[in-house]
Amino acid sequence: MHTSDYDPNAKYSMKKRIEYNENNIDPTQPVRLNKFLANAGVCSRREADDFIEAGVVTVNGQVVTELGTKIMRTDEVKFHDQPVTLEKKVYVLLNKPKDCVTTSDDPQQRKTVMEFVKGACPERIYPVGRLDRNTTGVLLLTNDGDLASKLTHPKFLKKKVYHVHLDKNLTAHDMHQIAEGIKLDDGEIHADAIEYAHDTDKKQVGIEIHSGRNRIVRRIFESLGYRVIKLDRVQFAGLTKKNLRRGDWRFLTEKEVDMLRMGAFE
Repeated sequence: MHTSDYDPNAKYSMKKRIEYNENNIDPTQPVRLNKFLANAGVCSRREADDFIEAGVVTVNGQVVTELGTKIMRTDEVKFHDQPVTLEKKVYVLLNKPKDCVTTSDDPQQRKTVMEFVKGACPERIYPVGRLDRNTTGVLLLTNDGDLASKLTHPKFLKKKVYHVHLDKNLTAHDMHQIAEGIKLDDGEIHADAIEYAHDTDKKQVGIEIHSGRNRIVRRIFESLGYRVIKLDRVQFAGLTKKNLRRGDWRFLTEKEVDMLRMGAFE
């Protein structure tokens, strides 16, 4: 017997918890304390350095304030007197809807992306990078601080593809200019690829970019006198929102996680 909302074509397995392979961890190798805290889902590496300097982290009962300190995975680590243990890694892909902010909590009490992944897992996951409040599309959330750093660090710029809806037709001249490079307040920027996303509607554009600069796609078009009506990220580091409805989420497959760890998606 099936309930009235049963859908034989629904991908229920996409929400089934996956135990990811942790073979890439050597328990005999020392690890930096900030990396340990990030991998335990406590905070980002940068935040961990601040907490270490503030003296709220202890190792085997001793306060550690020196940045760069290395520990063994068997050491007893406490954060604000609470034991820290390495969590199992979780990777969740959200098709972000409009009108929500990409943050774990918002002082202005606006809706955050965390509301859409509530109940996905008991671990504390957080967004990798940011999407503007009204930008939709692919967003990764994880407790893997190591991978999050790799995906957002300027040194490892990952490919992002956006579907842009403009307030007027994009001219061929301006499209060429965006591909060649335009000057913004914070330096020159060029698209790695740009083309019309629709056969007859020249207000719709697909743009591929590696830059992680703030609001970069909107600023590119605004600098040439266009207003972005809708902005949807359709790909990030090889991850797409295929078969994922707006506002819905799924766990990454083991293959996707392996590809991200190897840095195969540029």
